[in-house]
Amino acid sequence: MKKFFGWLVAIILAILLVGFILLIGVGFYLSPQDNPDKADAIVVVSGGQTTSRAEKGIDLYKQGYAPNIIFSGASLDDGPSNAFAMRDQALASGIPAKDIYIDEKSQNTYENAVNSKAILQSLTATKVILVTSPYHQRRANQTFESVLGKGYQVLGVSAFDDRWSKSQWWRRGFPLFISASETWKLIYIGMTGNYK
Repeated sequence: MKKFFGWLVAIILAILLVGFILLIGVGFYLSPQDNPDKADAIVVVSGGQTTSRAEKGIDLYKQGYAPNIIFSGASLDDGPSNAFAMRDQALASGIPAKDIYIDEKSQNTYENAVNSKAILQSLTATKVILVTSPYHQRRANQTFESVLGKGYQVLGVSAFDDRWSKSQWWRRGFPLFISASETWKLIYIGMTGNYK
Protein backbone atom coordinates (compact mmCIF):
# COMPACT_ATOMS: atom_id res chain seq x y z
CA MET A 1 0.00 0.00 0.00
CA LYS A 2 2.87 2.36 0.86
CA LYS A 3 4.41 1.67 -2.56
CA PHE A 4 1.07 2.43 -4.23
CA PHE A 5 0.83 5.87 -2.57
CA GLY A 6 4.43 6.60 -3.55
CA TRP A 7 3.61 5.88 -7.19
CA LEU A 8 0.39 7.90 -6.96
CA VAL A 9 2.25 10.94 -5.62
CA ALA A 10 4.89 10.57 -8.35
CA ILE A 11 2.21 10.37 -11.06
CA ILE A 12 0.36 13.42 -9.69
CA LEU A 13 3.61 15.41 -9.53
CA ALA A 14 4.48 14.36 -13.09
CA ILE A 15 1.03 15.46 -14.31
CA LEU A 16 1.39 18.81 -12.53
CA LEU A 17 4.85 19.30 -14.02
CA VAL A 18 3.65 18.51 -17.54
CA GLY A 19 0.66 20.84 -17.03
CA PHE A 20 2.95 23.64 -15.88
CA ILE A 21 5.27 23.14 -18.86
CA LEU A 22 2.28 23.22 -21.24
CA LEU A 23 0.98 26.35 -19.51
CA ILE A 24 4.29 28.13 -19.99
CA GLY A 25 4.72 26.66 -23.48
CA VAL A 26 1.53 28.20 -24.87
CA GLY A 27 2.92 31.72 -24.55
CA PHE A 28 6.17 30.79 -26.26
CA TYR A 29 4.28 28.89 -28.97
CA LEU A 30 2.02 31.85 -29.77
CA SER A 31 4.94 34.27 -30.00
CA PRO A 32 7.69 32.99 -32.31
CA GLN A 33 10.27 35.67 -33.03
CA ASP A 34 12.57 36.05 -36.00
CA ASN A 35 15.64 38.23 -35.93
CA PRO A 36 15.02 41.25 -38.12
CA ASP A 37 16.86 41.07 -41.43
CA LYS A 38 16.99 43.21 -44.54
CA ALA A 39 13.66 42.93 -46.34
CA ASP A 40 11.73 44.55 -49.18
CA ALA A 41 8.90 45.84 -47.01
CA ILE A 42 7.59 46.03 -43.46
CA VAL A 43 3.92 45.19 -42.97
CA VAL A 44 2.24 46.39 -39.77
CA VAL A 45 -1.23 45.03 -39.06
CA SER A 46 -3.54 46.88 -36.70
CA GLY A 47 -5.29 45.40 -33.69
CA GLY A 48 -4.47 45.43 -30.00
CA GLN A 49 -2.19 48.35 -29.15
CA THR A 50 -2.04 49.58 -32.74
CA THR A 51 0.15 52.54 -31.75
CA SER A 52 2.79 50.20 -30.32
CA ARG A 53 2.68 48.05 -33.45
CA ALA A 54 3.14 51.12 -35.65
CA GLU A 55 5.99 52.31 -33.44
CA LYS A 56 7.80 48.98 -33.90
CA GLY A 57 7.36 49.13 -37.67
CA ILE A 58 8.60 52.72 -37.74
CA ASP A 59 11.63 51.77 -35.66
CA LEU A 60 12.48 48.89 -38.02
CA TYR A 61 12.14 51.20 -41.03
CA LYS A 62 14.41 53.82 -39.42
CA GLN A 63 17.01 51.14 -38.69
CA GLY A 64 17.10 50.47 -42.43
CA TYR A 65 15.54 47.01 -42.48
CA ALA A 66 13.26 47.85 -45.42
CA PRO A 67 12.67 50.79 -47.80
CA ASN A 68 8.85 50.59 -47.63
CA ILE A 69 6.27 50.26 -44.89
CA ILE A 70 2.68 49.09 -45.26
CA PHE A 71 0.04 49.80 -42.63
CA SER A 72 -3.02 47.55 -42.79
CA GLY A 73 -6.30 47.88 -40.93
CA ALA A 74 -9.81 49.28 -41.22
CA SER A 75 -11.53 51.63 -38.82
CA LEU A 76 -13.17 50.21 -35.72
CA ASP A 77 -15.84 52.93 -35.91
CA ASP A 78 -16.79 55.81 -38.22
CA GLY A 79 -13.45 57.56 -37.69
CA PRO A 80 -10.26 57.30 -39.71
CA SER A 81 -8.94 53.82 -40.39
CA ASN A 82 -6.26 52.29 -38.22
CA ALA A 83 -4.00 52.25 -41.29
CA PHE A 84 -4.51 56.00 -41.74
CA ALA A 85 -3.77 56.66 -38.06
CA MET A 86 -0.57 54.58 -38.27
CA ARG A 87 0.40 56.46 -41.46
CA ASP A 88 0.01 59.77 -39.59
CA GLN A 89 2.19 58.37 -36.79
CA ALA A 90 4.86 57.43 -39.35
CA LEU A 91 4.72 60.82 -41.08
CA ALA A 92 5.05 62.59 -37.71
CA SER A 93 8.14 60.49 -37.00
CA GLY A 94 9.78 61.66 -40.22
CA ILE A 95 9.15 58.77 -42.63
CA PRO A 96 8.64 60.15 -46.17
CA ALA A 97 5.12 59.74 -47.57
CA LYS A 98 6.55 58.08 -50.70
CA ASP A 99 7.69 55.08 -48.60
CA ILE A 100 4.32 54.56 -46.87
CA TYR A 101 1.45 52.46 -48.22
CA ILE A 102 -1.89 51.84 -46.55
CA ASP A 103 -4.68 49.29 -46.72
CA GLU A 104 -7.75 50.77 -45.06
CA LYS A 105 -10.18 47.92 -45.81
CA SER A 106 -8.88 44.91 -43.85
CA GLN A 107 -11.00 43.87 -40.90
CA ASN A 108 -9.18 40.66 -39.94
CA THR A 109 -5.84 38.89 -40.32
CA TYR A 110 -6.82 37.09 -43.52
CA GLU A 111 -7.85 40.37 -45.18
CA ASN A 112 -4.63 41.99 -43.91
CA ALA A 113 -2.71 39.34 -45.82
CA VAL A 114 -4.81 39.48 -49.00
CA ASN A 115 -4.80 43.27 -49.24
CA SER A 116 -1.13 43.56 -48.30
CA LYS A 117 -0.25 41.05 -51.01
CA ALA A 118 -1.63 43.37 -53.69
CA ILE A 119 0.61 46.18 -52.41
CA LEU A 120 3.61 43.85 -52.11
CA GLN A 121 3.11 42.71 -55.70
CA SER A 122 3.06 46.32 -56.90
CA LEU A 123 6.38 46.86 -55.11
CA THR A 124 7.80 43.52 -56.32
CA ALA A 125 8.50 42.87 -52.64
CA THR A 126 9.04 39.22 -51.71
CA LYS A 127 10.76 39.41 -48.33
CA VAL A 128 8.57 40.90 -45.62
CA ILE A 129 8.92 41.79 -41.95
CA LEU A 130 5.49 41.29 -40.37
CA VAL A 131 4.77 43.30 -37.22
CA THR A 132 1.91 42.54 -34.85
CA SER A 133 1.38 41.87 -31.13
CA PRO A 134 3.31 38.93 -29.68
CA TYR A 135 0.25 36.78 -28.93
CA HIS A 136 -0.91 37.22 -32.56
CA GLN A 137 2.47 36.56 -34.21
CA ARG A 138 2.20 32.82 -34.98
CA ARG A 139 -1.28 33.06 -36.50
CA ALA A 140 -0.37 36.20 -38.44
CA ASN A 141 2.79 34.55 -39.78
CA GLN A 142 0.90 31.42 -40.83
CA THR A 143 -1.88 33.43 -42.48
CA PHE A 144 0.51 35.63 -44.44
CA GLU A 145 2.63 32.63 -45.50
CA SER A 146 -0.49 30.83 -46.73
CA VAL A 147 -1.91 33.83 -48.62
CA LEU A 148 1.40 35.04 -50.06
CA GLY A 149 2.44 31.56 -51.14
CA LYS A 150 5.75 30.32 -52.50
CA GLY A 151 8.31 32.90 -53.46
CA TYR A 152 7.69 35.04 -50.37
CA GLN A 153 9.53 35.05 -47.06
CA VAL A 154 7.82 36.30 -43.90
CA LEU A 155 9.84 37.32 -40.82
CA GLY A 156 7.74 37.82 -37.69
CA VAL A 157 8.87 40.58 -35.33
CA SER A 158 6.47 41.51 -32.52
CA ALA A 159 5.77 44.89 -31.04
CA PHE A 160 5.77 45.32 -27.27
CA ASP A 161 2.38 44.77 -25.61
CA ASP A 162 2.28 45.76 -21.95
CA ARG A 163 -0.85 43.67 -21.36
CA TRP A 164 0.66 40.29 -22.33
CA SER A 165 3.67 38.22 -21.32
CA LYS A 166 4.61 34.91 -22.90
CA SER A 167 5.66 33.51 -19.51
CA GLN A 168 2.73 34.83 -17.42
CA TRP A 169 -0.21 35.07 -19.83
CA TRP A 170 -2.56 33.09 -17.56
CA ARG A 171 -2.37 35.48 -14.59
CA ARG A 172 -4.90 38.13 -15.69
CA GLY A 173 -8.15 38.39 -17.63
CA PHE A 174 -7.23 39.90 -21.00
CA PRO A 175 -4.03 37.89 -21.60
CA LEU A 176 -5.79 34.68 -20.58
CA PHE A 177 -8.71 35.42 -22.91
CA ILE A 178 -6.57 36.46 -25.90
CA SER A 179 -4.18 33.53 -25.48
CA ALA A 180 -7.09 31.06 -25.36
CA SER A 181 -8.65 32.76 -28.39
CA GLU A 182 -5.44 32.64 -30.43
CA THR A 183 -4.82 29.01 -29.43
CA TRP A 184 -8.35 28.04 -30.48
CA LYS A 185 -7.96 29.87 -33.83
CA LEU A 186 -4.70 28.03 -34.50
CA ILE A 187 -6.33 24.69 -33.68
CA TYR A 188 -9.23 25.56 -36.03
CA ILE A 189 -6.80 26.48 -38.84
CA GLY A 190 -4.84 23.30 -38.24
CA MET A 191 -7.98 21.17 -38.43
CA THR A 192 -9.66 22.91 -41.37
CA GLY A 193 -6.89 24.70 -43.28
CA ASN A 194 -9.26 27.70 -43.33
CA TYR A 195 -7.58 31.04 -42.54
CA LYS A 196 -10.68 33.17 -43.14
